[in-house]
Amino acid sequence: MNIHEYQAKQLLKRYGAPVADGVVVLDASEAEAKASTLPGPLYVVKAQIHAGGRGKGSFKEAEAGEKGGVRLAKSPQDAAEQTKAMLGNTLVTKQTGPEGKTVGRIYIEDGADIDRELYLSIVVDRGTGRVAFIASTEGGMDIEEVAESSPEKIATVTVDPKSGMTDDVANELVSALALDGPAADEGRQLMHTLYQAFTETDMAMLEVNPLIVMENGHLRVLDAKVGFDPNAEFRHADLAELRDETEEDPLELRAGKSDLSYVKLDGNIGCMVNGAGLAMATMDIIKHYGAEPANFLDVGGGATKEKVTEAFKIITSDPGVQGILVNIFGGIMRCDVIAEGVLAAVQEVGLNVPLVVRLEGTNVDKGKAIIDGSDLNVIAANDLDDAAQKIVKAVQG
Repeated sequence: MNIHEYQAKQLLKRYGAPVADGVVVLDASEAEAKASTLPGPLYVVKAQIHAGGRGKGSFKEAEAGEKGGVRLAKSPQDAAEQTKAMLGNTLVTKQTGPEGKTVGRIYIEDGADIDRELYLSIVVDRGTGRVAFIASTEGGMDIEEVAESSPEKIATVTVDPKSGMTDDVANELVSALALDGPAADEGRQLMHTLYQAFTETDMAMLEVNPLIVMENGHLRVLDAKVGFDPNAEFRHADLAELRDETEEDPLELRAGKSDLSYVKLDGNIGCMVNGAGLAMATMDIIKHYGAEPANFLDVGGGATKEKVTEAFKIITSDPGVQGILVNIFGGIMRCDVIAEGVLAAVQEVGLNVPLVVRLEGTNVDKGKAIIDGSDLNVIAANDLDDAAQKIVKAVQG
């Protein structure tokens, strides 16, 4: 689960991170009054969407102007005008894709005099099985280019889970960021603060870009991006309130409510598979034969007929799907249950694209008999390789 910048900052502020004062605006008519509560005289007006690159983004609508999704204002009136220009319009960045995202919230924040921009993030390093800090003195909007052209400017420091965040680790990060004076002392404390927030709330990613050194020598978290581990959501009922469903893909949201593992992709062949490994293999072989999968969808090992029906309906709800591959290896999951679910879904929503079904394992004969006994125009496959070739051929002509 991802949250908005202002929500991430509110969370970090509760842990003691240095965050500027700010206000959230949902209605442009309230912007001037809310901005007037901030110290000023400089205000930063930020579009709130779940995507990076806002500062370099552009709006589809002409009335939004050409300044991107992060703008400076020199008065509450100016901040209100910028808010009105952005709110309700579509912001396109490198991370949104060409369709962009509609801006439904604006964050107006007290400005800062910036001396240096730094980069700091925390992720789970799957290779080492540890929490890892990533730090660079080259923070800001061009950090992706820095990673590609000057990787030596990016330092990675892992944390031993037995000892947790130590002063030695904090000092190593302060050194990597070239902090001195008051910023060095604040930096050491910040590392402990961020690590505590990351671990206690089960974050999957915490990015501060930029972390700034202000002209007065002190640190400030100027931007923050947070994502939480979905497998730990049951431990944090309070964090569930931060979810903004308007920022999520509607099909992924629908799948989550049915306990299905679904991720929408950009291809045209819908996939229904049981087991994450088999799903990955199915997507790979589709690509091998020259096509692109439209989704990752794992119905799980104990799926019911109703769950399979919903999975099939989700796949067919994607207008980009031009063919469907059902690939089931029955262990706990029974092939006859899959077959019944597919039939129920087709009877409800219809079948307007080619469908290839490969069944193997528990109750495979029953499953095939159910499919064969129906009036569905189904292409049967003997194995995964055969199934992939047949669905690609059917879709491509």
